[in-house]
Amino acid sequence: QAELGVNEHHQNEVVSYMRFARFKRGMCLKTVDSCFQDLKDSRLVEETFTVDEVIDMLDGLQSVVHSEVESELINTTYTNVLLLRQLFSQAEKWYLKLQTDVSDLENRELLDQVAEFEKSEYTSSNKKSSADPIKPKLAPLNEGGSELLNKTVAHLQEENEKLKTRLKTIETQATAALDEKSKLEKSLRDLQMIQGDQKTNANQDITELENKVAALKSQFEKTLSDTTANQKFLEEDLVTTKHDLLKVQDQLSTAEKELEKKFQQTAAYRNMKEILTKKNEQIKDLRRRLSK
Repeated sequence: QAELGVNEHHQNEVVSYMRFARFKRGMCLKTVDSCFQDLKDSRLVEETFTVDEVIDMLDGLQSVVHSEVESELINTTYTNVLLLRQLFSQAEKWYLKLQTDVSDLENRELLDQVAEFEKSEYTSSNKKSSADPIKPKLAPLNEGGSELLNKTVAHLQEENEKLKTRLKTIETQATAALDEKSKLEKSLRDLQMIQGDQKTNANQDITELENKVAALKSQFEKTLSDTTANQKFLEEDLVTTKHDLLKVQDQLSTAEKELEKKFQQTAAYRNMKEILTKKNEQIKDLRRRLSK
């Protein structure tokens, strides 16, 4: 069987269009034949005709056939434009730009190849029609669109994992800062207790201890201020990370809806839905962690 160099799905689409074109061509030929038959039935009723009568009949026949053929050619052109419009519209949905080479439309070698393909397809179709009818297969899903959606989802999932890692790092830093603050507060309480116990000592010892406590208190306040500033920075970074996470969640939701719409009539739909459901559970868990 002659091949056109395209995949099976596209070749089936070509065969469908060629059957449509063959049907339209047959209808056009029948119309032309009927024009001649009408002339025979309506005008050729006498045995002899003059030259003028023959010329008049041929002129009338020419006018009718010319009109029918012209109408069919115009309709064929418009039909091809509609076919191209369908293909371009599908391509534009995936941001593709198709190009055509008009010079190939007059390539005799390619035209002969198409003719051979039509001939072999017509022969095989006649054989199939005499055998048991074959149930039509479902049209395959657009592989290019599915691949694009899969890449988008994979990219968003990767960004989500990066944000999770960043959030864990910030939480660790915040915990360390809080621990440091607790240690400093404990040290201050210990020093204050020591100060209270040493009140009975000599004035010199009390003065030295007060100076030490003051120095430690000043150091503690400075450290506490630095810790508070660092904690504020970490909290702001945490809020920014949460906003980024919500943005990624929104993008994931949009991609999930588009992917679900694209796969809603395929066997792969259920598997993808399960994956997205697990991802939503992870996001919910992350929200609960953020709330804590």
